[in-house]
Amino acid sequence: MAEKIGFVGLGIMGKPMAKNLVKAGYDVTVFDAFSAVAMDELVAEGASTASSSFEVASKVDVTVVMVPDGPDSEAVVLGANGLLEGASAGDLIVDMSSIAPSYSQSIHAACAEKGVNFLDAPVSGGEPFAISGDLAIMVGGGAGDFERAKPLFDVTGKSSVLCGAIGAGNVTKLANQIVVGANIHALAEALVLATKAGVNPETVFDAIKGGLAGSNVMNAKGPMMFERNFAPGFRIELHYKDINNAVATANELDLPLQVTANLQQVLAALMGWDEGKNDHSAILHYVEKLSGVTVINK
Repeated sequence: MAEKIGFVGLGIMGKPMAKNLVKAGYDVTVFDAFSAVAMDELVAEGASTASSSFEVASKVDVTVVMVPDGPDSEAVVLGANGLLEGASAGDLIVDMSSIAPSYSQSIHAACAEKGVNFLDAPVSGGEPFAISGDLAIMVGGGAGDFERAKPLFDVTGKSSVLCGAIGAGNVTKLANQIVVGANIHALAEALVLATKAGVNPETVFDAIKGGLAGSNVMNAKGPMMFERNFAPGFRIELHYKDINNAVATANELDLPLQVTANLQQVLAALMGWDEGKNDHSAILHYVEKLSGVTVINK
């Protein structure tokens, strides 16, 4: 555990991930431009703080980035007073943000010019799995860099897979978000159907979750729907960002994705209804609004 670790971005996902690294015994230096409170929480856990991304990179060997979107990653790594200005040749930057693959490839190219290594390593599992250290981590980059980062992935996640070259991690994350969103939308329609037909939605959930329809998505989001609990584990606004990135990437590849395009419109409607801060299980609200049916236990 000789390498010193930096962590930039202490939001709903980054803060618990950084805490898990500190608890595992790593020497961690953190920075968040928007939350001194989060930095104070990490200090209480045993981390050190820095005043900028530049300072983080100048003190550590490996820096993890966890920010909302591609422009944020670009600013943190390539911007003024950013990681690349403070990093030395041979250092490793691991961007665990969920961003468009093209951003990862552009950031990697700039890092390579300075001899700084780079991985894109987005995650799936939301806040609960970030807290428990059970995230699924999808990685793009070199095999040597993956092996170097693997001990960190083993602390923050239950699985990590090298998916291919730079950008492959985020392509995989986009694929993940398509499947998750489509599952939530289908589950919402299924529970609305059950409610309209006079069958208890929780009973339907219990009956089908052990069969072919069962999934981690269903197990996590079904109870939230019929209990009317939409406190965010993963916000609609973030899923909307991911699906926009999926559609943009598909357009770059001249690839028609019908389910993804429909999901984009569903999420756009929810954003227009000020649902962006709700958990993505609130896709249910879209189906309820169109059908005039409210899912409740009877």
